[in-house]
Amino acid sequence: MSNFAIFQTGGKQYRVKPGDVIKVEKLNADGTVEFDQVLMLDDKVGTPFIDGARIVAQVVEQKRAPKILVFKKKRRQNYRRTRGHRQYVTVLKITEIKG
Repeated sequence: MSNFAIFQTGGKQYRVKPGDVIKVEKLNADGTVEFDQVLMLDDKVGTPFIDGARIVAQVVEQKRAPKILVFKKKRRQNYRRTRGHRQYVTVLKITEIKG
């Protein structure tokens, strides 16, 4: 059992340990998810990934992140636009790190 691991999904990297709850980019999954793109396990560093290393996570919920306001403006042109955006996210609970 490892203390921590760094893996990547959705173009981002996450440092996790068993029991952590994290939000990642939307995954089309429910139940259990396994990640094999493990970059680091404790003191082992992959090139770029560690062979045979896996992170097992439980999908807690699928939801949307808080709203972000996007405001565009061009000075002296009377041009203003406001738009909102809510990103879809998946909430995961890390259950196991296999080295």
